[in-house]
Amino acid sequence: MSERRSLPPALTRRTLTQAAALGGAALATGLAPRSARAAGKPETTKAKLGFIALTDAAPLFVADEKGFFKKHGMTEVEVLKQSSWGTTRDNLVLGSGSGGIDGAHILTPMPYLISTGTTTANNVPVPMFILARLNLGGQCISVGKEYADLKVGTDTSAFKRALAAKAAKGTPVKAAMTFPGGTHDMWIRYWLAAGGIDPNKDIATIVVPPAQMVANMKVGSMDTFCVCEPWNRQLINQGIGYTAVTTSELWHNHPEKAFAMRADWVNANPNATQALLRAVMEAQVWCENPANREEVARICSQRKWINAPVEDIVDRLKGDFDYGTGRVVKNSPQQMRYWKDQASYPFQSHDLWFLTENIRWGYLPENFDSAGWIRKVNREDLWRAAAKDLGVAAADIPGSPSRGVERFFDGKVFDPAKPKAYLDSLAIKAMRSA
Repeated sequence: MSERRSLPPALTRRTLTQAAALGGAALATGLAPRSARAAGKPETTKAKLGFIALTDAAPLFVADEKGFFKKHGMTEVEVLKQSSWGTTRDNLVLGSGSGGIDGAHILTPMPYLISTGTTTANNVPVPMFILARLNLGGQCISVGKEYADLKVGTDTSAFKRALAAKAAKGTPVKAAMTFPGGTHDMWIRYWLAAGGIDPNKDIATIVVPPAQMVANMKVGSMDTFCVCEPWNRQLINQGIGYTAVTTSELWHNHPEKAFAMRADWVNANPNATQALLRAVMEAQVWCENPANREEVARICSQRKWINAPVEDIVDRLKGDFDYGTGRVVKNSPQQMRYWKDQASYPFQSHDLWFLTENIRWGYLPENFDSAGWIRKVNREDLWRAAAKDLGVAAADIPGSPSRGVERFFDGKVFDPAKPKAYLDSLAIKAMRSA
């Protein structure tokens, strides 16, 4: 795989010469929709894209439902539900030519774990490209109702004592996430470790597909879990548990899911790749518009997408959080972002944080070449090309592939220029040599 060219200069804002609206949000964002003829004709009109039943996959649902894929010449896109992140990985390894998929709504670290062969069968590498970030924030950590009196939040000291007491009686204590090394794994490990709970020693960390979280909590399979919506809200609505924290309370506007494709598909279909990117970006703008959020919830609720009641989806999609403990936050600053705050741009610094955390927990070796792999996997250059063609406002196009220094709820600081210093500052970790 060839090394990437240097970062192009920041793009300037285009003058909007005609009044064109995109779901009521185009003028607000400076996005000027254009036809597929604005760029090269797609080499193919077909693509198979996977998704997991979560609200951060909404841009793919909307691009399909609202005709954005077709608008950009991709008339035969199939958006296909996957049963788990492991299934997503396996189908990406297969590719559509062998009955799998070409790309997906995916946990941000997964394209790296697949590209390196870290998480594939027989450790066979399958090169992947990250083309865009699909959202910021929007995940939650929930706990079971047996801990209702504790009202667990960012402070986990009482929770730590309760887990220790339970374990001392011989009862297993478990924390569930959705994929080893994935975003939910990183959030729950960070939260536990920040409170002095070692996720490798003090609690068993287990893998549960998102749509199965509530059912498993109901039968007592875990004490806490991390996942996207609507499953945290559904847990409350069914009286099984409550929300401890939104993950954006741990790290405000943190990166979450990505839109990624197999590298061979992108290389063979550069124009079709741009068409898919433009469609997804337009859908992100549409999803971000507050006037559309209720319709986004109705779309998500459909059987072919998430297949959950609208009441489990709509309030948190609008930014209204009832934690199930008496705490209610309206129009939360921690709500999911699809476009605002440069949500769509795949900052390389964010990929570096995920790789650093994967090193922290032993999924990747200490000498892992994070910078080299980011140059191979992160295709922010393709995002910039799509943004230029769409006429994205200058304010929505970062001038740098780094968002800079990031700060976390526990006072820790991640400087992308000094990832080792960040690792050294962490008391609980499980690193391994090559």
